[in-house]
Parts: sequence; C-alpha cells; structure tokens
Amino acid sequence: MGYASVMHVETTGASWPTSQQDHLGCTGVEASNTMAQTDSGRMAKYKSKIQSVGGRSGIEPALIAAIISRESRAGNQLKNGWGDNGNAWGLMQVDVNPNGGGHSPRGAWDSEEHLTQATKILTDFIDLIGKKFPSWSSEQRLKGGIAAYNMGDGNVHSYLEVDANTTGKDYSNDVVARAKWYKRNGY
Repeated sequence: MGYASVMHVETTGASWPTSQQDHLGCTGVEASNTMAQTDSGRMAKYKSKIQSVGGRSGIEPALIAAIISRESRAGNQLKNGWGDNGNAWGLMQVDVNPNGGGHSPRGAWDSEEHLTQATKILTDFIDLIGKKFPSWSSEQRLKGGIAAYNMGDGNVHSYLEVDANTTGKDYSNDVVARAKWYKRNGY
C-alpha cells in the first residue's frame, strides 16, 4: 500500500458520545470494535468494491471500510444515499455543502465511483497533512489525514490534539480502531 498501515497507528478508539450511538456500556477500542462488528454484515456486500478501490488508491481496504462504518454505518443511516441533513452523499459521506467540502457527488451512493471519489479526497488530505507537518511520521500523517477528512486540514493543529475539532472529538481514533478490526477480519 502507498500509505502507512493502520496496524501501526496508535489509537484510543471511540469516545463516550460515539459509543452511545449503539448504547454501549464501554468506550475506546472495545466500543469501536463492537460498532465495526455490528456493521460487518452490511459491509460485506461492498467488500469487492472496497478492495478494488483500495488496490488502486494505495489505501488499505480496511480503512475504507472503517470510514464507511463511521460515516454511514455501512449505509444504514442514509436516506436515498444522503446523510448529515442532506449535506453529505454516499457510504463515505462526501461533503457537498458549499460552505464545507463543496464536492459534487459522483456515482450512485454505494458505487465504486463514489468510493473512488471519497478515497481520493482522503488521500488528498493525507498529502496535505504531510506538507503541513513534514516532520510527522507516515503513521501520524495518516491519522491526521483521517481527522482532516472529517473536518478539513485547516482544523488539524497538532498531533496530540488531532481530534480536538472532529465529530465526537474522536474521529481519527475511532476510525483507526475500526480499521484495525476490519483488517483483522479480512479487509
């Protein structure tokens, strides 16, 4: 893969607010693992598309699956492909809000074209974080890029507080923990 492996990225997992989406009695990696496992049945129908996009982009399929799990619960939280009150599109929730990402949706909400677009947005953020923080390791850049995928690179100010401005204040930590679960489970 062209980017760091999620298996080498440190993570604290999901915060309490994130874990409460599923009314869990735990937080951290345990909560992230539980949510990833909950989504795994729905995720299975996208596995070949995820693997294809991952192979072409240099991003581990497990990371793509983890973002799908976090963003749309493998499509379970979408209405006709839309989420975030109509501001985001598809499994990976591409931001279409003109005051946010301002992207135009590509492909059907569950298509390989959509996954390709969203994964390109992710790799662009990883690259931007690498330029912004050239002394960061490849693992830190990956985690920073994941955080930027949620809130933009302008909101990533330091590695120690990489999730300070993300949804649930845990986005990259939760996604990395879910990605590790998907990696261990065939992605």
